[in-house]
Amino acid sequence: MKKSASVALGLVTVLAAARAQRVADPCDPATFNAKVCKAAVGGGAYCSRGARIATNYSQSYPYYYDQYRSYTAQGGAVIASPAELCPGHLIHGGFGATGLHHGAGSRAGS
Repeated sequence: MKKSASVALGLVTVLAAARAQRVADPCDPATFNAKVCKAAVGGGAYCSRGARIATNYSQSYPYYYDQYRSYTAQGGAVIASPAELCPGHLIHGGFGATGLHHGAGSRAGS
């Protein structure tokens, strides 16, 4: 009996750890974050825990917003996924170091 109880406890611990490591989808009603969801739907990715998570949402943003509104209207609790930046993925103005230096501080039309 003790061995099976210890195996069950170990399994529960592993499942709890896996759940804690799961990435919160910003378009899921329970973890909805309007700004992040809109950017993810339009850009095909969002950042979580410093990593870029590629996505392929099949609907436009209003669909996910409506799902969120329906979920909350039915009493669903929301813990919004945080807005994060992915390090190394925000280089504007060209390629590599040259683009980084040339794009820094530049504005369209100036």
